[in-house]
Amino acid sequence: MSRVKNFINKLKGGGGEGEGATGTSNGAQGYGLFHDSNTNLDDTAVKEFAAHMEDDTYTVEQAVEAFGFGKFQWKLTFVCGLCWLADAMEMMILSVLGPEVFCEWMISTTEEALITTVVFGGMLISSSMWGSMCDKFGRKFGLLAASLWVGYYGILSSFSPSYFWLIILRFLVGFGIGGIPHAVTIYAEFLPSKHRARCVVLFEFFWAVGTFMAILISVLVVPTYGWRPLLFICAFPSFIFCICCMWLPESARFQVLSGHPEKAQATLKKIALDNNKPMPLGNIVAHPATQRGRITDLFSPTMKITTTILICLWFLSTFLYYGIILLTTEIFEGLTACSASSDTTTCYAECTGLSTEDYIDTLWTTCAEFPGLFMSFLLIEPLGRKKTISVQFFLFAGFCGLLCICTSRAVVVVFLFGARAMCVGAFQTLYAYTPEVYPTSTRAIGMGSLSGISRLGAMITPFVAQVLLPISYYGTMGLYGGLALVASVVAMLLPIETKGRSMAVSHHTHTHTLIIEAGDHTRTLVIETWVFQ
Repeated sequence: MSRVKNFINKLKGGGGEGEGATGTSNGAQGYGLFHDSNTNLDDTAVKEFAAHMEDDTYTVEQAVEAFGFGKFQWKLTFVCGLCWLADAMEMMILSVLGPEVFCEWMISTTEEALITTVVFGGMLISSSMWGSMCDKFGRKFGLLAASLWVGYYGILSSFSPSYFWLIILRFLVGFGIGGIPHAVTIYAEFLPSKHRARCVVLFEFFWAVGTFMAILISVLVVPTYGWRPLLFICAFPSFIFCICCMWLPESARFQVLSGHPEKAQATLKKIALDNNKPMPLGNIVAHPATQRGRITDLFSPTMKITTTILICLWFLSTFLYYGIILLTTEIFEGLTACSASSDTTTCYAECTGLSTEDYIDTLWTTCAEFPGLFMSFLLIEPLGRKKTISVQFFLFAGFCGLLCICTSRAVVVVFLFGARAMCVGAFQTLYAYTPEVYPTSTRAIGMGSLSGISRLGAMITPFVAQVLLPISYYGTMGLYGGLALVASVVAMLLPIETKGRSMAVSHHTHTHTLIIEAGDHTRTLVIETWVFQ
């Protein structure tokens, strides 16, 4: 009935959701422009319209809002979070793998950087494919297939007999990781709008836990047993997630969009049972879309500016985030502001890899992920998504400037801690923003494509953090700081703030013609609506 009240208020001049609105707080329908052959509709006509519109139906959005955040969402947080944790472990071991292989196989710095780059290359190639698969065949199907792929090739890579095979197998691991970001997609689609942003940020704590676990395992395993057991152990969380997928339901939003409202209703009944809430009365509103997962829809008239800016932000986010991770191990090996002016060369005979002290300091900087996410959690609702991203990138640039000061190792650890915290906070807020801004029909392809394109930044950053840094320390820090300032400005140019906004089904509007008969008068209304589920 809320959609009827909204329209009635508009007829009476009450404003409703606003002309041309693209979202509603209750998640029903957003009413756009309407044309009336006679604008002087009396109350009888309004009542007749309400009677015409009133029916026993509800949308997925309305059901999710009514169920709130309960037992189901807590279980969903754990299951999807496990997938995110596994992804973080596979990514974090890259900062350890390069230096260890560098010493064991006596490879060059370029070959060391290539170990990281090929993983992101696999993600770049596969991300759009996984996104399209999730939009066409379901979020759960794509996520399960990607996790099995990552676990399988992660274990195989631990048995790499040579540098060539290590490169091939890590590329295949990256190919599977390209589908993991859809854990955020399916998670966000089950969250009520009131809790969505902060829940997604809290969800990212699993990423922080994964990075911490990867370094902790490195401290315990690598100095004694080498890097192979590290790769083997870090592949297992992916298989654990696959087992937990037996419980994970398919997204109800996807089920409605794919023309299976009965499956969506069954999924919603499961949520209602877990949360101890009553099911909405009536039948679910279905708006099936035969064309889903098309990249061209990302550049529709209503989304092309947003998509273009997001491409820039995702590229810069991965460049800066993985850059600061790789910089940490390089700086701990002796490349600091104090040694920037000295002439040093790497001698393979003296190569000893990372020491236990280096691993422990890396562990401390990894802990920076937690306060960074906590800061995002506090700011994302009061400031909104755009300002939160902008502020944190600006502060990241400040810490890059501080790293140009010659100081003690302890202070350098603090500066790296701050830079890592700000960068992860901004990046994960971007993860919260992206699924909110795209509709269900293109949400997965949007996440997948942006994640894939962003890997270009992650592919380039090893050559800056591991190859350029020994040549020009100040140039490297200046580049990271300058690009962070660019990201801070670009974030404020996003045309849509998703704070308090419902999740749309489609970019497209639907036009309805209604004839209202009130006594001797007949009114014809043409209403354009944006559908949200």
